Amino acid sequence: MSWTRAIGVGLRAHLARRIRSLSDTDYWAKHAARVQERELRWLIEHAADTEFGRKANFNRLKRLSSADLLDGYRAEVPVQSYMELKPLLERMRCDAEPNVAWPGIVMDWAQTSGTTAGDKYVPISREMLRHNSKAALDVYAHAARFGLSLGDIFAGKALFLGGSTALDENEHGVRTGDLSGVVTRLIRWPITSVWLPGKEIALESDWPTKMDKMARRCMNADVRWISGMPSWSIVLFERMAELARAEGRQVDCLRDLWPNLRVFVHGGVKYGPFERRVREMWSGDLDGPDIPNRLEVYAASEAFVATQDVRGDAGMRLNIDHRIHYEFVPLSEIDDPAPRAFDCASVERGERYVVVMSTCGGLWRYNIGDVVEFDTIPPDGPPRLRIVGRSRLFMNAFGENIIAEHIENAVTDAMATVSARVGEFTAAPVYPAEGRQSGIELAIEWDGPTDPGVLASFAEQFDASIKSQNNDYIAKRSGGLGMGLPTITPLPPGTFHRWMDSRGKLGGQHKCPRCSNDRTILEQVVECASATTAM
Repeated sequence: MSWTRAIGVGLRAHLARRIRSLSDTDYWAKHAARVQERELRWLIEHAADTEFGRKANFNRLKRLSSADLLDGYRAEVPVQSYMELKPLLERMRCDAEPNVAWPGIVMDWAQTSGTTAGDKYVPISREMLRHNSKAALDVYAHAARFGLSLGDIFAGKALFLGGSTALDENEHGVRTGDLSGVVTRLIRWPITSVWLPGKEIALESDWPTKMDKMARRCMNADVRWISGMPSWSIVLFERMAELARAEGRQVDCLRDLWPNLRVFVHGGVKYGPFERRVREMWSGDLDGPDIPNRLEVYAASEAFVATQDVRGDAGMRLNIDHRIHYEFVPLSEIDDPAPRAFDCASVERGERYVVVMSTCGGLWRYNIGDVVEFDTIPPDGPPRLRIVGRSRLFMNAFGENIIAEHIENAVTDAMATVSARVGEFTAAPVYPAEGRQSGIELAIEWDGPTDPGVLASFAEQFDASIKSQNNDYIAKRSGGLGMGLPTITPLPPGTFHRWMDSRGKLGGQHKCPRCSNDRTILEQVVECASATTAM
């Protein structure tokens, strides 16, 4: 047995108790509310003597009974946006002020590109580092539950396609950077012996340079596990194939380079629109086999929220015992002064909720902005959810009430009707003008025939898919008097990445907005494509 294989075998033995615990789904279904109450009580007790805890009467709250704790907490602490918490967070980060919203000084901060609020700085305390470590180990535990051999995986290499690991340090020693950089310190020997791309490439901050270096480093490696966003994983696959062919090698698909690849861990964006492209990269056929095992995660900078725990099921199990307390506010009420909030055992299927969390880093009843729906609700099973959009990213210019998931599902459905390869995309309203109906415009990266018949077929299937998901859209499309057939605007591949680069948001965990209630983003992307074509 190779010594790296022995690492995987040892990790499997280390996780044996956790694997048994995660497999006991009846326990997590029956006790979800109690487990979350325990986490909230732990958070309140630990932060009781902070400035925030004193103002919110945490010393009184921690003595409340189980029946009264959550209501008491909600009465003291309102649901808060990042901008509302920012003054406290800035004192913690910029001035290294101790005991503000979390005990001691929080020395590490993750910088994240907020879709709706600009750059945000998220506290990563020592307890949050332990939270991330536990959640990462749970990914391996669930992989083992799927029947995968960790020994076989660790006999090769594991590639983590993250942002730059470089951190900026202020005069107080407080470190700020991409979450990848903050958590990379958790990767120690012997894991570093199987970890790619390695420290030097991980530090690279220029994303195109990093992708090229990563492709050259990994194309000849025995990669068996890859973790990253689907869009950037495809870019890496394509660059590796290009480099290999330039060397005269016969490379038809990813299997020719990585025959032992077993697991693709992905998150950040909905997988459906990328599935056929990943299939093609893996097998050489848009409709061919997929990478043998996929495991989806919901890992935000603020917390590692959920992990897929059933093979082939898109629902992700909420990580309810990771020192984070979750609440779920109905999307329709998120702007109310005092919205209702539900714990994970009180939510309802079919309802869209905005995720609100309290963390072991000093975020209290923080509105993360993600919109989710639950597939499984206790006591029928552990709480499992799907991300369906962002609370500020939607389309409702004409009463159509379209969210990102509708657009993503419609693109996935329409892709099956054409032979073109599609990439990133975004949608925006089309406002009525002389000779033009209101409607939707979809700007989409397109590699294939663009004759009117092909685009019309795509538009019709895209339209039909949104209708199947949204009764409001059906009403606005009926009779030909309201919204017209969607407009499809094909763009050259790579357009969205060039647009993101122009905004300084290329790479890492930065994501392309799937829809917007105005035309600003779409017009910027189209203008970027026009400028590139004119060069």
